[in-house]
Amino acid sequence: MSENRHYDVVIVGSGPGGGTMAWRLAQTGKRILLLERGDYLPRERENWDSQAVFVDARYQAPETWYGADGSSFHPGLHYFVGGNSKVYGSVLLRLREKDFYQIRHPDGISPEWPLKYDVFEPYYQAAEELYYVHGLRGEDPTEPPASKPYAYPPITHEPRIQELFDGLKREGHRPFHLPVGVRLEERDGKPLPHSACIRCDAFDGYPCITNGKADAQIACVDPALAAHANLTLMTNSYVDRLLTDPAGRSVTGVEVKRGDATEVFTGDIVVVACGALSSALLLLRSATDAHPQGLANRSGQVGRNYMRHNNSTVLAISRTPNPTKFQKTLGLNDFYFGSDDWEFPLGHIQMVGKSDGVQIHGEGLPGFLQWFPEKPFDWLAKHSLDFWLTTEDLPIPENRIFYDGAKVRLDLKQTNEEALHRLKAKLRNLCGKLEIHPQLFDRSLYLGKDVPLGGTAHQAGTLRFGPDPATSVLDLDCKAHELDNLYVTDASFFPSIGAVNPTLTIIANSLRVADHIVGRLGS
Repeated sequence: MSENRHYDVVIVGSGPGGGTMAWRLAQTGKRILLLERGDYLPRERENWDSQAVFVDARYQAPETWYGADGSSFHPGLHYFVGGNSKVYGSVLLRLREKDFYQIRHPDGISPEWPLKYDVFEPYYQAAEELYYVHGLRGEDPTEPPASKPYAYPPITHEPRIQELFDGLKREGHRPFHLPVGVRLEERDGKPLPHSACIRCDAFDGYPCITNGKADAQIACVDPALAAHANLTLMTNSYVDRLLTDPAGRSVTGVEVKRGDATEVFTGDIVVVACGALSSALLLLRSATDAHPQGLANRSGQVGRNYMRHNNSTVLAISRTPNPTKFQKTLGLNDFYFGSDDWEFPLGHIQMVGKSDGVQIHGEGLPGFLQWFPEKPFDWLAKHSLDFWLTTEDLPIPENRIFYDGAKVRLDLKQTNEEALHRLKAKLRNLCGKLEIHPQLFDRSLYLGKDVPLGGTAHQAGTLRFGPDPATSVLDLDCKAHELDNLYVTDASFFPSIGAVNPTLTIIANSLRVADHIVGRLGS
């Protein structure tokens, strides 16, 4: 192998797990290769066009996968530098302290993590600072302990959202400012002239044309490339398989397809961070005589225990106009661990990006015609308040991704659906008290076409970590039990998923594992 194809570390995937790892390891001076199957997402007018982004799915991967019943769907994946974070909502919440322990749900048990919150806390703090998280400690009643305040102040609510915030407090609830990763400098609710973020209405779910969103490309990959010549990024580089020595104890090569050519790169250490679904597929594609069921799959757990939350995006109609542009500033966790009429956890409520007439028309919802038969879509959009609800789903072995011949198959059985129904009912009841019509309309386009199977924004759990090689794929340092130089740093290591966005935990864990790898690399 020629010297210029050998690296100290090869990282596969440039999203929050891989991009963060590259940023940290580049500081060591070691030769680091970052491989991304896509290219830079183009900065173009369509970045902010709701027809292009939501209805036409312009930036979504054009792949076709299959469900257990044989039906086809397009997964909600985005292959760009920065990965899915290029279009994420950028809400960066810590898992709650109790989420690291066993939690009982009607459909089963959310398992305990082998490491607890105290191990992750310093890395959560570092992750918040690295990704420009704006927030305010002390408002959220479920907030876990933190060693420091947020480094950046909370994002100001616009007037209609401030009214909602105040109304919730009057009803005895504890709304809080969402922690949002954004490169925003504002005064009196207005962005300053040099602020990258301009508080537009095309932030949540859209690519950011001004680079104001703190995604993995903007927060980690580009700054690391600018500061460290020892980091190399290769785009349009699809990793087809990982090669191993005959005994199957170490990864000896990374086979990469670039255009019509196939190349092999080597690294003393290989880090996989393609996203929970794609990372599992990569290990399955890399089967050898020593690993006949797929790489690192002696336990049979590779691809299993898939989770993606029970998510729902709903639209309510305010009785008064809602001219808000940057709507994603308010959260509510009062029902996170239960309610006065149900002993089980319900989940998390947050604001989501503001609807416009094109999106509402694209949803094709007959419910609007029933309740507002004479109102045009633009009127509905001007009065819309939009919410994202998240409840926990459970990691069961039957929920899995695998190859069925040449086809990618994703089996998914819904769990904990009752919690989401009850959380919607709580929100509906609140709306009736807060100058909002008490009808909620589902917004399926925001989650990606072909929901629920295609709604993969919160993918997690396909390569769980743990101390026992018989029941887990990765050890506590997120190294494969069966290979001495293979690590995984996306959300596939999650034993459970809680009910908050998983991205901050991915970033924090990547920093944690990076510290371990730095120690292995030595001086």
